[in-house]
Amino acid sequence: MSHDIIIAPSILASDFSRLGDEIKAVDQAGADWIHLDVMDGHFVPNLTFGPPIIKALRGTTDKIFDAHLMVTNPDALLADYAGAGADYITVHAEACDHLDRTLSYIRELGCKAGVALNPHTPAAVIQHVMDRLDLVLVMTVNPGFGGQAFIPSMVEKIATINHMIDSRDIIIEVDGGITAETASAVVQAGARALVAGSAIFKGDNQASYSGNIARIRDAVR
Repeated sequence: MSHDIIIAPSILASDFSRLGDEIKAVDQAGADWIHLDVMDGHFVPNLTFGPPIIKALRGTTDKIFDAHLMVTNPDALLADYAGAGADYITVHAEACDHLDRTLSYIRELGCKAGVALNPHTPAAVIQHVMDRLDLVLVMTVNPGFGGQAFIPSMVEKIATINHMIDSRDIIIEVDGGITAETASAVVQAGARALVAGSAIFKGDNQASYSGNIARIRDAVR
């Protein structure tokens, strides 16, 4: 079950005073992707970082930069995030008036296109844009803050989306409350990329991060 599982540490849970070192540490600890939680203080009640920070961090690792835009005006920002070095750009369905157009533009910029769904948003919202997608991010908490408890009912949504994807080459990613205890259920339902923040950045050093990542991988073997 775990041979192609992607572990994507969320730097939201890292020490912001030494972001570059934190990214290098989780890279060496076994991370597959680096998850970038971009929050604007409007779409969600928190404010994090933008393209200049991502651009400054791009040289710290060659791992995939997975940018999750929790912002109200994603279309105005897409080119900036692509230019900063994002490999995947994920927008929220709830924030896009013309989702098909937005996803197409992300691909035109040379990035992989993702869509995120808040817990209350039904899977059916993405039914008619499936062929524009490279990734579906299922929020397993309400977005905006790290350290929240996993919402068990989201496992059924993951399974529904997995069925909708059928044979398409689309990754299901999950974000929120992912730990060694919750990882197995979401992977069994069809998730392939696991975003984890506090579960990985416990211990404040590379050795701890390595052990934390290994525990999540072991849980889905």
